[in-house]
Amino acid sequence: MTQIESARQGKITDEMHAVAEAEGVPAEDIRGRVARGTLVIPCNRKRGRRKVLGIGEGLRVKVNANIGTSPDYADVTREVAKLHAALEAGADAFMDLSIGGNLREIRRRLMAESDICSGSVPIYEAAVRAAREHRSILDMTPDPLLEAVRAHAEDGIDFVTVHCGVTRALVEKYKKSNRVCGIVSRGGTFLAEWSWHHGKENPYYERFDDILDIAREYDLALSLGDGMRPGALADSFDELQTGELEVMAGLARRALDAGVQVIIEGPGHVPLDQVEEQVRLQKKLCNGAPFYVLGPIVTDIAPGYDHITSAIGGAVAGAAGADFLCYVTPSEHLALPGPDEVREGVVAARIAAHAADIARGRTDAVEKDKLFSEMRSRRDWKGMYEHCLDPTKARKIRESGKPTISDVCSMCGEYCVFLLAEKDKNGERQVDE
Repeated sequence: MTQIESARQGKITDEMHAVAEAEGVPAEDIRGRVARGTLVIPCNRKRGRRKVLGIGEGLRVKVNANIGTSPDYADVTREVAKLHAALEAGADAFMDLSIGGNLREIRRRLMAESDICSGSVPIYEAAVRAAREHRSILDMTPDPLLEAVRAHAEDGIDFVTVHCGVTRALVEKYKKSNRVCGIVSRGGTFLAEWSWHHGKENPYYERFDDILDIAREYDLALSLGDGMRPGALADSFDELQTGELEVMAGLARRALDAGVQVIIEGPGHVPLDQVEEQVRLQKKLCNGAPFYVLGPIVTDIAPGYDHITSAIGGAVAGAAGADFLCYVTPSEHLALPGPDEVREGVVAARIAAHAADIARGRTDAVEKDKLFSEMRSRRDWKGMYEHCLDPTKARKIRESGKPTISDVCSMCGEYCVFLLAEKDKNGERQVDE
């Protein structure tokens, strides 16, 4: 049985117990949310030992790190280094987006190197294979698209992105649209061009029941990919984006009816004032299904700093109800990230997720900040390093300042407000006459 089927029969699985313990939530509440589809526990039954991850209603906001090869950089060793950088920075999940090299070998190696939740995008493998065998992605046929989903499930991937919402009707609307950046989803582009070229329906939409059969067999969670997401602020909230969301809402209902866990993916490039509204619309249309957002990126003009633009959007989205943040690195729009950029991206997304948890009133998040502030007031540097989001960077920056007094930093030195207040309290401070 899948997690949903177990939950609907009143059974609390081992995975539900694990999520309940990790989140401090009653196990019966976890079961009820899984049954309703407002919480997912991606846990492919083919995968061995791993950390169980819950995503959704009443849980802390989670962070995913995308890694993977490109045609120019297909070194699996480099991807392993990026994976370890993501793990050290505190990522909750990773997705393999590889499109260069031996894709199955890379995927299996990454999964062997990690015990956290894993995701992938099967159409990438189907498209790369079609290009290699037939010299054109347009020569893909429906069966290999489904076979790729099964291959990823068989390898133990916990959740897969499937761009089922890119329907032929939406593709025809897109061809007549005046979008600034068109379709920026790679998987969405593959399927849109295939549908337009052949004059046929997107196979992932047309054969969605076959995808559900595979997902049910492996208890594979489906992440419904936003192939029509906006890649420019000027394209945000247009009829292509909202039209696809309506399609995904219907598909999500079908998945739940079939006992398959489902996540909804979201934008994209979105003006800051639209972020909350878009999250609330998704939650309403999709009956509270977990929402997985890329950023959102809230300005288009900051290449090199898109880990910051996405963290701003992610904090607002998380506060409004988004459940899962896909990190963005400083390399976004510029290059394939390396380990250092992966680390920066994860930490930026974790900052956004934690800020959202505080805004949502999670007691554990609020208490973390209070504890840290108490340590700061005592100048307890060891404690601060142990409890901050990036101890390595915090320690490196303070030590580089070479403070002349051991328990302060070099910004204020002997005029540290906490030091002065402590001396006042103890009657140690000299007052000049």
